[in-house]
Formats: sequence, C-alpha cells, structure tokens
Amino acid sequence: MPTTRQQRIATLSLLVVTAIWGSTFVVVKDAVERMPVMDFLAWRFAIAAVVMAAVRPRAVSTLDRHGRQAGVLLGIALGGGYVAQTFGLERTPASVSGFITGLFVVFTPLCAGVILRKRIDGMTWLAVLLATVGLGLISLHGFSIGRGEAITLLCALAFALHIVGLGEWSSSYDAAGLAVVQLTTVAVVCIVVAAPSSLAPPPDWRVWGAVLLTAIAATAVAFFIQTWAQAHLPPTRAAVVMTMEPVFAGIFGVAVGGDSLTARVVVGAVLVLIAMYAVELGPQQAKDATVQRFE
Repeated sequence: MPTTRQQRIATLSLLVVTAIWGSTFVVVKDAVERMPVMDFLAWRFAIAAVVMAAVRPRAVSTLDRHGRQAGVLLGIALGGGYVAQTFGLERTPASVSGFITGLFVVFTPLCAGVILRKRIDGMTWLAVLLATVGLGLISLHGFSIGRGEAITLLCALAFALHIVGLGEWSSSYDAAGLAVVQLTTVAVVCIVVAAPSSLAPPPDWRVWGAVLLTAIAATAVAFFIQTWAQAHLPPTRAAVVMTMEPVFAGIFGVAVGGDSLTARVVVGAVLVLIAMYAVELGPQQAKDATVQRFE
C-alpha cells in the first residue's frame, strides 16, 4: 500500500509530466515553422524509440507475434494522432490545440462504447454535449470550423482509439515491449512519408532542442515517470491530474507563445475542462484512467 508521502511525490511527478506535455504545444509549433512536419516527427520518434530500447533492450523479445501485431496497430493509431496534431499546430494557436487534443478524454468512452460495446452512461453524454459547446466556442470561425481545429479534432479521435486499444491489450503483454514497438512503428511511418521529399536533420539548435525535448522528456522519460506514478496513485486521482495537460498548454500558449485569450476562449476552455472531469470522475471510466499515454 503506497504511503501518503509516496502518493504526494507521485502526484507531483505526474503533474510535472502533464506540464511537459503542455509545454510541447508551443515548442512544436515553433519548430514546425522552420522544419517539415514529417521530418520533425520522424526524428522525434526515432530518438524516443532508440532511448526506450536502450533502457529496456530485451523488452520486445518478451512479446509474441500477436503482441508485436498489437504494438504495430497501436503505433499506427498513435502515429496518426501525432501527425494530425502537428499538422493542426501549423494552422491553429497552441493553446487552442491543447484544449482540442484534450478531447481524447471524452472520445475514449465513446470509442469504447462503439468498438467494445460498452454502455455509455448519462454523465458521458452530458460531457460530450459540454465538450461540443466548448469546442464550438474555442474554434468556430463564423459558421465553419477552422481547418487546423478540424485536423486537431482527428488527432483527439486517434488518441482515443489508441487508448481503447492499449486498455484492451496492455494487460496481456509487457507494457515496455508494447511501447518500444509502438514508437518504432510511428518512427517508421514518419520516415517513409518524409523520405521522398527531404528527411533532413533539424536546421538549427532551437529545432534540435524541440526534437530532443519532445523525444526524450515528453515521450521516453515521461512514459517511465507516468508508469511509476500511476503505480502509487488511485486511478481517479491520476486521471484528474492528467486533465491538467490542456490547462498547461493554454498557459504556455498565452505566456510564451503569444496566443490571444478572449472571454469566448476562456468560457469554451472551462466547458471542455468540466467535460473532461465529468468523464474521468464517472463510475464507468475508473478503469480506463489507468491507461498509459505517450506525449
């Protein structure tokens, strides 16, 4: 049984991870203005996969053929989410992107309901309504949603699919092995897509910093910290801490990225956060809160 001190350290550690995730929205947005999106993602995930494989060199060998197949499928979903998120950041403010990405928390039970035929309770439907209204306030321009916001919405859906799949398969296979296969799959996909046009290295030290921050701190290191922290925290507390990611994204977007903060965006963001908390604190989602994120 974790002690109170361990739980406090775990909570603080997980909060630091969410702050790192939130900060990457501004960092990535700046980097992809000077480097092709697919090149950035290829370098990021290739480095992350190498780091994780170096830390757990025998992790993949613990997986059987079905485990490796599961890792590849999860990697495709994860890669699709990051590609959509990064392309969306080219066309939308970092603070807005962070809140829209956070909708994966709402999409997850919906995807589980459709794919796994799990019952969707009334609280979840209320959360979906609140999130939809909040998203509209944040991202609607006139009577149409912006292209960047729409692409980022696909990112949230892809992350939700990834979480549902990980929730189903993580108990059957070694988590570290699955992680290495997933990140390697993402790297391979990005390399294949980027190679015909460029696959050039980062052009300057600032972009190299963004690549290393997202690859090592926000992906490889964050995964291990999160795994340790969630072993010492109740699922609900961990889930609530993780919903701070879009809040940090908004803070960094305004404080560092120069994003504008209007009353409409604030109200929309509050509604999205209420929706996230409603879903995470709902009785049906306590188990889902323990799944692992790679951001």
